[in-house]
Amino acid sequence: MSELRPLTAADKDFVKNLMAKMTLAEKVGQLHMPSRINAVADHEMIANGMVGATLYASGATAGNERDQGVRREAVDSVQRVAMSSRHGIPLLVGRDVIHGHRTVFPIPTGQAAALDEELVYDQARRAALEAVAEGINWTFAPMLDLVDDARWGRVAESYGESPLVLSRLGTAAVRGFQSVGCLTACGKHYVGYGLARGGRDYAAAEIGQTSLRNMHLRPFKAAVDAGVGTIMAAFCAVDGLPMHANRHLIRDVLKGEWGFEGAVVADWDGIGELVHHGLASDLREAAKLAINAGVDIDMVTGAYLTHLVELVESGEVPVELVDEACARVLGLKVRLGLFDPENPALPGNADSLPGIEQTHHLDRDLARRGAYGAFVELKNDGVLPLIRHSGEASKGGGPEGIPNPGEGGVVKPGLVVLTGPYVNEQDALLGTWTLDGDPAEVTQIGKALKERIPTAIVDDGRFSDLTILRAREAETVIAVVGEHAARSGEDRSLATIDLPVGQLEYLQALSRVANKLVVVVFAGRPLNLAPVLPLANALIWAYHPGIEAGPALVDILLGDATASGRLPMTFAHTTGALPISHMEHRTGRPTLEAPLGAGRYQDVPSLPLVPFGTGHTDLVYGPLSVVSQTEDGVRVQLSVTNTANNTVREPVLLFYRDPVSAISRPIRELVDFQLATVAPGATELVTFALPTSAFGYYDYSVDYRVDNGEIELTAGWPRPDATSVTVTV
Repeated sequence: MSELRPLTAADKDFVKNLMAKMTLAEKVGQLHMPSRINAVADHEMIANGMVGATLYASGATAGNERDQGVRREAVDSVQRVAMSSRHGIPLLVGRDVIHGHRTVFPIPTGQAAALDEELVYDQARRAALEAVAEGINWTFAPMLDLVDDARWGRVAESYGESPLVLSRLGTAAVRGFQSVGCLTACGKHYVGYGLARGGRDYAAAEIGQTSLRNMHLRPFKAAVDAGVGTIMAAFCAVDGLPMHANRHLIRDVLKGEWGFEGAVVADWDGIGELVHHGLASDLREAAKLAINAGVDIDMVTGAYLTHLVELVESGEVPVELVDEACARVLGLKVRLGLFDPENPALPGNADSLPGIEQTHHLDRDLARRGAYGAFVELKNDGVLPLIRHSGEASKGGGPEGIPNPGEGGVVKPGLVVLTGPYVNEQDALLGTWTLDGDPAEVTQIGKALKERIPTAIVDDGRFSDLTILRAREAETVIAVVGEHAARSGEDRSLATIDLPVGQLEYLQALSRVANKLVVVVFAGRPLNLAPVLPLANALIWAYHPGIEAGPALVDILLGDATASGRLPMTFAHTTGALPISHMEHRTGRPTLEAPLGAGRYQDVPSLPLVPFGTGHTDLVYGPLSVVSQTEDGVRVQLSVTNTANNTVREPVLLFYRDPVSAISRPIRELVDFQLATVAPGATELVTFALPTSAFGYYDYSVDYRVDNGEIELTAGWPRPDATSVTVTV
């Protein structure tokens, strides 16, 4: 569970007594969250109790630009003003600490590829330590939006398309962030933001009640159960009703049915945007809609500060709604220990934070361990790991009819050429939403390779004709390509998911002359790899992996580490096949190609180009077998044998299909995953213990049900040797 302590009866009495001394205006002040307040310029507003929280961000899409960073001195200065006000109430101080702070880890989608809850926890905890050391007590992460459309730039912030993965990794992130006890996580964006129509950021989402319950709400419920301190409302409208005015989903479901006791915060200007949505004629009406819906904190709009007092005095807003919101904010501050003068996030106390000494340097070991999991091996015909032997040339990557450079002794044995826009890159490897990361801390891929292979040629490809000449002589060409971090993130939607302009042509030219071609693609979203896969002898998919990207990649290329990731999102054949997911529903007219009914096109295959869960494995799976099945649940197990020369730590995925159900259900759904650690040549048993409730779902009446009957379980999909068994529940 979270280490934010629960509110005790004494805590609630403290909040109640404090509020009894506060004026209505001071209560409203606790709901006001301006950006980047200054101890001098905003002194009067802070000292008068008109600010309850602030965030340090450069603007509405702060993740797209690196600002001057946040410093403890600036945070402490505003806290001192707040703590010298009439009631001495400290501020909530927010910062977008998304996938690291000073130490930048892989983007969340890259973290999801590892399917390692412990690793997510460790990275979130480290980020929290570094943030609290600078006075931050609130991060706007994790993002829990389920995503299945790669055109949407914010897929980079998500853990992918599986509700189970989002729930478990999101919970791990909440626990990690909140483990330091004085920083709160924020589950965002509640709810449906990942379904923005056409992948266009901020567009409306159309979600039926069964999809909402069975897929999109699940990660948020898991975060609430884990004790997350705050939830952020989504920008989007859900079935026509913007979330910042959605009383049912906020008050009835989140605060009512689930019993969420934390604070609901608006997204940047989300309350003001109710005017743009057409629900409110002005900010006054927007404030009324939002407070009624249950939004407790107004981020940057100023609608609450300007209008709530008058709305209460006119009788249009019950004072109880303001009291409830204020109590939630103050209660969160109590949970964070902000009324404790020794709190490490408060002025003068940084050295009292347990583990503070760790923040004096970057945690490169953890960053490299995280980066390994963000690399996914999608193809390898034996060229990897690189073996610098006598140089006998293999029959290469050139298409039929074009002479191979290996014929005629052109190739220089052992020569490696590294080329592409990423060879000397640093900034782009950090990924989107890295406000406090320093590109100078990133070890370049070219430098990392030269340290291991001094004879390697590093060529950034600016002169493609020279690159081609060098590639002809190489035993192995490694092309590192992909999209810059600036092409993913908030407000970075694409109409096509092809490689950036010119990169495919570059790879095609290399493939015509390369003896062996290894392609590494860095990106923040799934891209169209259909024309790329045939060109390469090996292809490694890499999300933006953070500060240790270069050394981690070289370790993988040379066989000192394994690209251990699995795809957390499905890759389509083309942009026109989006959205796509492993959880597609069955249709009434399946095809021979897709017997369960994955949909169909005339011009591309019906099945995905690269399915969810794809990734390299050194494990050989035995048959899946039933250990036990009772009315309480089932236990199944399979043996996994390590065929590698080193210890393997890999995720093992278990899917299920319900053949007959009350509503149309997905073709397959991930029901469990576990990490298997197996010594060289050893065989281990992986056991999955599943409660009966794991096979349940919400039906059309929004009742949760488990159907009695057979369930098909499959381990190892999408491997060709996937193994299945049928159980009865």
